[in-house]
Amino acid sequence: MAGPTTIAERGERRQGSSGPPLVRRLRNRRFRRTLVLALCVLLLGSGSVWLLYGSPWLRVRHVSVSGTAVLTPEQVLEAADVPVGAPMVSVDTDGIEARLRRRLPRIDAVDVVRSWPRGIGLKVIERTPVLLIEKGGKFTEVDRKGVRFATVSQAPKGVPALELSLPRSGSATASLRRFGTERLVREAVEVARAIPAAVRRDTRTLKVRSYDDISLELGGGRVVEWGSVENGAAKARTLTALMKAASGARHFDVSVPTAPASSAS
Repeated sequence: MAGPTTIAERGERRQGSSGPPLVRRLRNRRFRRTLVLALCVLLLGSGSVWLLYGSPWLRVRHVSVSGTAVLTPEQVLEAADVPVGAPMVSVDTDGIEARLRRRLPRIDAVDVVRSWPRGIGLKVIERTPVLLIEKGGKFTEVDRKGVRFATVSQAPKGVPALELSLPRSGSATASLRRFGTERLVREAVEVARAIPAAVRRDTRTLKVRSYDDISLELGGGRVVEWGSVENGAAKARTLTALMKAASGARHFDVSVPTAPASSAS
């Protein structure tokens, strides 16, 4: 017959029979949860990669063009060379922008956007000429930044032609030596930007004789003595007021905007 069991022996039996299996069950349960979570993450990641790069649903199927005026959408599409059929996520939008700027200098800015799930949009802003430089029967267009971006055979309407009439003797020679022809062209661009819109549309020629001797030849034989590029905004306001006050005049002088003058001849 077995003797009585002490409290210590009963505790040891309980610990030996129930403790270790419980710990093992908890460890197994955590392991299974971790394994399931890892598998889910792996499957989700693999599925996302396949969806973005391997599936037929997120590939470039069409390319749209907006904002063109002189350029045609076909010209933009050809220059952009968007990889139709490629995964949307892999399209190099910066590379497309660079190609368009390089191949079509008329483009001032372009925004290449993904139109999920299957489209690429090309939003174009073209350069606008403010001056024309004529040479050999052709016209080079110059924008407001001074960029010569295109040569055309027919002059666009409402854009003045630049005439560099630079004497090779006298005080104008010193101006030419100091500033150079390219600097004088940039000054002419600044003047063209400052001319009031209504006057710009009627300006036929912007004539540069020296840095401080720039004039405008308008329709009807009217002439505006502009002077230098300085104080362009003040000269524009003065010219607008002067032309309203002396509508019949043919000669306007705003070279000193605080002391303008006009005459009939």
